[in-house]
Amino acid sequence: MAREAYPRPELVRESWTSLCGAWEFEFDFGRSGRERGLPRKSRLERTINVPFCPESELSGIGYRDFIGACWYRRTVTLHPQEHRRVLLNFEAAYHTTEVFVNGISAGIHRGGYTPFSLDITERLTDGENVLMVCCEGDPRHPFEPSGKQSDRAASYGCMYTRCTGIYAPVWLETVPETYLKAIKLDPDPENGRLFLELSFGGTGEKAVALTASLHGRRTGFTAAKTTMQTLKAMIELDTLALWSPESPVLYDLDIQISSCGGTDRVHSYFGMRKIELDSVCLRLNGKRVFQRLVLDQGYYPGGIYTAPDDDAFRQDIELAKGLGFNGARLHERVFERRFLYEADRLGYLVWGEYANWGFDHTDPDGLRFFLPEWAEAVARDYNHPSLIGWCPFNETWDKDGKRQADALLREIYRETKQLDPVRPVIDTSGNYHVITDLYDIHDYCQDIDAYHRRYDAFENGEVFENRPGRQSYGGQPYMVSEYGGIRWSDDEASWGYGDTPKSPEEFAVRYVSMIEILMRNPRICGACYTQLYDVEQEQNGLFRFDRTPKFGKELMERLAAAMQRTAAVEETSPSDVG
Repeated sequence: MAREAYPRPELVRESWTSLCGAWEFEFDFGRSGRERGLPRKSRLERTINVPFCPESELSGIGYRDFIGACWYRRTVTLHPQEHRRVLLNFEAAYHTTEVFVNGISAGIHRGGYTPFSLDITERLTDGENVLMVCCEGDPRHPFEPSGKQSDRAASYGCMYTRCTGIYAPVWLETVPETYLKAIKLDPDPENGRLFLELSFGGTGEKAVALTASLHGRRTGFTAAKTTMQTLKAMIELDTLALWSPESPVLYDLDIQISSCGGTDRVHSYFGMRKIELDSVCLRLNGKRVFQRLVLDQGYYPGGIYTAPDDDAFRQDIELAKGLGFNGARLHERVFERRFLYEADRLGYLVWGEYANWGFDHTDPDGLRFFLPEWAEAVARDYNHPSLIGWCPFNETWDKDGKRQADALLREIYRETKQLDPVRPVIDTSGNYHVITDLYDIHDYCQDIDAYHRRYDAFENGEVFENRPGRQSYGGQPYMVSEYGGIRWSDDEASWGYGDTPKSPEEFAVRYVSMIEILMRNPRICGACYTQLYDVEQEQNGLFRFDRTPKFGKELMERLAAAMQRTAAVEETSPSDVG
């Protein structure tokens, strides 16, 4: 299988070269590769199929034990041109990556979940060039966030197979000496405007032309010149169409940057929508939206972290929407940008998270490790209209008898609000809240009578708190951001929450009862069901790991109908609830 679609739909150039496919590969269990001269080695021991990690079947290797470091080698034929730069792009690699070009280091990136680009022009020769990549990572390291990667030899419970090395697309592109590096977009639908901030590579004067269009018709244009490395601009739109889950309208954005060294042409897109929180609920474009979310782990049977093909992202979203969900928590990792593009295109609300499990959140000094990685993730996904909130931490449990460092969570929350003042931020999903815009809890209670007692009382102001003494509700919008997790499997060794229903009918009654209790409560603004599909031994999904449905068509339609009902918060206006 191959991954051949352009990996960065938000900034597309026509001239690019995929480096997915066969690379030479070698394990470096002792992390001694540099000492042994691997950066200049003429051939490595094995072959791997990039972008699949060496633990995966699709990589052609399938080695499941711990891998301290690994090396990749590939030759590419290039003919450098005057006034042109060659960029080597990685969508993601775990965790610390050093790239060598013709035996010379071209740069290092730290962080296992965000993309990075290197300008390798100065290290190239005309003709054959050797790219060598070293990836080092240890999911047991206290300052390397690793998410659901197992800290034991095998996967267990809700911890899964590890993912080492390159696990997302790699590609080359050639650009002029002056080119677009990044863009930040801020829609202002109330005034029919789009604000832009562009960042450039290269120096000298640049002439910038920005063209917005909708359904092939130009709806806005602006032009500017600058000698600076950044430029702020605004496009007035003569036609306003709002983005929403019901109508996910996307504008095209064409960017042209001209300089004495040539012209960089980049295609992008944007959605016009407004995010707000009132005292009870999230509002999109002034309309209350109950968040019908599902937990999505972003794992695949053959590829682990990596989808087998580019259609898999769309297919997962369509599975969720078919069951009535309007969005997902993208859980304990950063998903590829092609997934978020499909969410934008299909009208699917998502929360941006990070892989904080495995990270020592009890040490306030961890800020200097966690913040740079998290800030890269926020910057990467800032422009996506489908992304409605940030959640850097999930379930910050006590570790070795030590409690979470509240100062760490507070500072990450504040920095996130500085990076994005618009979207709501949850400091740590489930527990233990320090400062948060939405107050969320995780509740895997399977007893429907107990469920009634917990949440029916909330209508009268009696708040259910599952972590009393460690966190305190402050009147924020309230969401049950993990619930359900109903185990359904023939495998006695599988893992899930609570007792397994005795029949599909009992499963359906429990599932429908839970969401009805939550949706009819006028003080609950959202719920997230665990989970969309099984992952390895955790078999509490609505689909199996291979994405086949667990139940027949009639029962699945019944589950979908329950999720699609109008929620109480959607029937009330912001002034109806104090």
